Amino acid sequence: MILSPSQLQPAIANFLAEDLGRGDISTLTLPNQLATGEIIAKQAGILAGQVIPPVVAQILSEHGHYEAVIGDGTWVTPGTVVGRMTAPIVELLAGERVMLNLMQRMSGIATATDAAIKELADPKIVILDTRKTLPGLRQFDKAAVVIGGGQNHRFGLDDAVMIKDNHWALIDNLPTTVQALRRQIGPTKIIEVEVETRAQLQAAVASQVEMIMIDNQSPATVKAWRQLIPAPIKVEVSGGITPTTLAQYAGTGVDYISLGYLTHSVTALDLSLEIETDK
Repeated sequence: MILSPSQLQPAIANFLAEDLGRGDISTLTLPNQLATGEIIAKQAGILAGQVIPPVVAQILSEHGHYEAVIGDGTWVTPGTVVGRMTAPIVELLAGERVMLNLMQRMSGIATATDAAIKELADPKIVILDTRKTLPGLRQFDKAAVVIGGGQNHRFGLDDAVMIKDNHWALIDNLPTTVQALRRQIGPTKIIEVEVETRAQLQAAVASQVEMIMIDNQSPATVKAWRQLIPAPIKVEVSGGITPTTLAQYAGTGVDYISLGYLTHSVTALDLSLEIETDK
């Protein structure tokens, strides 16, 4: 997923309104002179979110301008200048926290995604995200995964069919259910089935779905079950996989590993804004 300024503008405007309330009372006595603030990395990681500062500048001030020094996906070290924003000081301070919060979160997700790819060390397996994102932040989170080298799974419930454990509890016959779904959704949407038992796996294969998710299974079981799935069917693995167990799934022959922790357990990358006035 690639973010565009026009796409982000409504969300960021709402975030700024939430933070500003009726105005920043801490700046009431400050001269509203033009100032430049540098965004600086305080720790090492993958930078993400360079699309955000220009949108913040545009919303807050007609005189705001942002210059990116480095691009998204770049590995930064402490002290790296990421970019420079010039704007009247009151507007610059008003946008600081929203801008940094979003960039720090996105950079943390990108860094975790990059680390997962390196830890897995299996170029045949693609790292995917999940829908385990905070409401209102999904577009930011999923864009950060892509910047970190991963790919997006479903953006929302309308992107593809996924039959999960709670669906299984309501299904009498999977092939019949899949046939009915195909008539409803047409040929452009894929159907994926989550399986936790060998019987469920066999039913999913018999249903000729496009994708099977093997959930909460050991690497040995995943590797064995993969041999039972015809090659045209893509295979995803998910469930309980952590940074410390991820490497064990290398060489299992699956196509994808989805990792919820990339977005539900974010460790932000520390960034700061340091302002220099024209004094």
